[in-house]
Amino acid sequence: MIVRNYADEEMTAVPGGRVTLTDRRTRTAWEVEVAPYLLGSVPVTREWYARVTGERPAGGGEGRLPVASVSWGDAVRFCDALSVREGLTPAYRRHEGDGAEWDVRADGYRLPTEAEWEHACRAGTAGPRYGPLDEVAWYRGNSGGRPHPVGGRAANPWGLRDMLGNVWEWCWDVYDAEVYGAYRVLRGGGWFDEHWSCRASVRRRSHPAFRVDDVGFRVARSAPAVPGGGAATD
Repeated sequence: MIVRNYADEEMTAVPGGRVTLTDRRTRTAWEVEVAPYLLGSVPVTREWYARVTGERPAGGGEGRLPVASVSWGDAVRFCDALSVREGLTPAYRRHEGDGAEWDVRADGYRLPTEAEWEHACRAGTAGPRYGPLDEVAWYRGNSGGRPHPVGGRAANPWGLRDMLGNVWEWCWDVYDAEVYGAYRVLRGGGWFDEHWSCRASVRRRSHPAFRVDDVGFRVARSAPAVPGGGAATD
């Protein structure tokens, strides 16, 4: 895959395609068409988060550790701050509290959709993981009970690292509005999780204000710009 540099961090060009999402709770599956986009090659680091926001991330530690203890709202605010810093149009119009609208015409940074996340994680592979778990992920069996600097495990076929393990990653999507209200989707598993949570299909949910030490995020950008226009709301 082509790797481009943005904002001092690597972004990987992900091809478009089709991905099938599944939900074990409801025993449903649905297909989503995904347009080409850019995705952070690794999760956002504590160093990068501090540089963009001016805020010291929770937990301390080395700069290349993935940022964690950040809410969905924190991640949205980071995306907009990074867009402004880079002279791009912010992707979000934030509401009071933790709500936001996504302007799909904007060229700024944003959270990946759940479909984009799984499409990138699988990278054309068909199994539950893109490689042997101990080679691609930090999880309970090998993490020593702590997060690790990003990029230390093997990449998937498209050059993305830490898609599984290390920290869960916030996605844009609402999990199930009828049952869980504003709860947002988390993907990927984390350093504290057992092996069964570190699979491409696993979905988790949490309130957008939730913060915990094994939840972080990575950034995306639409590329090319989405035609048509409009805004996606929660």
